[in-house]
Amino acid sequence: MRKPVFSASRPTRRAIGVFLSAALLTACSASLTGSKTTVLDDSLRRSADAIGTPIRDADLAAWNIDVAPDGRGLPAGSGDVAMGGKIFSAKCAACHGAKGEGSIGDQLVGGRGTLASANPKRTVGSYWPYATTLFDYIRRAMPYNAPQSLSADEVYAVSAWILNQNGIVPDDARLDAHSLASIRMPNRDGFIPDPRPGRL
Repeated sequence: MRKPVFSASRPTRRAIGVFLSAALLTACSASLTGSKTTVLDDSLRRSADAIGTPIRDADLAAWNIDVAPDGRGLPAGSGDVAMGGKIFSAKCAACHGAKGEGSIGDQLVGGRGTLASANPKRTVGSYWPYATTLFDYIRRAMPYNAPQSLSADEVYAVSAWILNQNGIVPDDARLDAHSLASIRMPNRDGFIPDPRPGRL
């Protein structure tokens, strides 16, 4: 058997391989410069732009229903305690109990003064810091079997009834965007601000 004319060590072979790979990459990148790259970029951009359909403001509005704690995002409309009681009885009581005392769904009423006890009851009246959050949650998630099926007037009315049952608004209360946002909940100061920098 003949010996090879040239026998490089393993480190030498590795260095040659790296050099040849770098040379090939340089040659490939050089061949893609100029107008070919621009044509390729434009083609990819057109392909990406063709995916999907631009969303219209009207389409986005159906999803953009969040309500901020200060009331930004609350819709037009209003509802009173009496109407809220009827809606609650028809659409909410099966899960939350006839008076909001809880059943298969959470307790919504009561619990005032229990947060520091061994058995705290975190209800709308004892725990929630903003009435606007109540509206936001009902609007987007309730009733459980038909979320987002209530009109703005119905959500205002159910919110009014729940707040009334917790002793936060009077029996004759009618809530709208202005009056709901102005309610000061009993546990408003019971939360510690997030100390981390930036905005969430």
